[in-house]
Amino acid sequence: MQGTVDGFSYGLVTPLVAFVMACLGGALGLRCTTRAQLVGGSWRPGWLALGSLAIGSGVWTMHFIGMMGFTVHEAPIHYDKPFTYASLGVAILMVGVGIFIVGYRGASGTALFTGGTVTGLGIASMHYLGMAGLELDGKLEYNTVTVAASVLIAMVAATAALWAAGQVRGLLWSVGASLVMGLAVSGMHYTGMAALKVHVHGTAGPAAGDAPAALLAPMLVGPLALLCLAGVVVLFDPLMIMGRPAPPRPEPKPGVPAHVPHRTRRIALRTRRPPARSGSRTPQNR
Repeated sequence: MQGTVDGFSYGLVTPLVAFVMACLGGALGLRCTTRAQLVGGSWRPGWLALGSLAIGSGVWTMHFIGMMGFTVHEAPIHYDKPFTYASLGVAILMVGVGIFIVGYRGASGTALFTGGTVTGLGIASMHYLGMAGLELDGKLEYNTVTVAASVLIAMVAATAALWAAGQVRGLLWSVGASLVMGLAVSGMHYTGMAALKVHVHGTAGPAAGDAPAALLAPMLVGPLALLCLAGVVVLFDPLMIMGRPAPPRPEPKPGVPAHVPHRTRRIALRTRRPPARSGSRTPQNR
């Protein structure tokens, strides 16, 4: 028997909150990626790791907030803890691989394509691994074409978001990139859910595992703590807000003239006296 699936049990509340969480995680993570491109040495991997945690946590939180509105009328839904938390690890790991590629190779060419592809696959893998932890008295079936479309949406949008983050052009670019990332995660999630069909067995007895309400509190505490940590770091780092690197200080070296800024050189050229024209009378020729 085919079950009656409802992905919006609470109306637009869960989709909107899930989208906000995805945008928040994307904004913090992509700003960390931008900041990593402005620094070097041992600071860069730290910023990239923080960005991976922020995006992975935001993606994971978005998915399960959206799943709180998912019900099957004929069967109660439970979740398997190992699969549920394994999906968080997969999201952080694969998103981290993509961010590190872009962070070290730049947001262009092969590096951008590879990083966006890995990040998009990480988002999609998190979704379907989390769905594998869903337990109910029935069988889940997916439409292959719709599943492929959801994966493609995640890959394309993640690539666009990483490209925007790699431009290092200020806060507005990061806001746009985070909106793209939020659309990527939300679009992939609900496209994947549209591919789902549930065939209920109709046998009595609840499924094993934990109920959604029992998983909600521990599920949100950890990712939200990571998002708050990333948010605090962003608030106390003005360079990350502005998206501009600090001007480098010239290092004086013997025998090498100091670097003259372009603006100073232009002012000096304006104040310099023009050379005397040929044939003009000078005080010496008078």
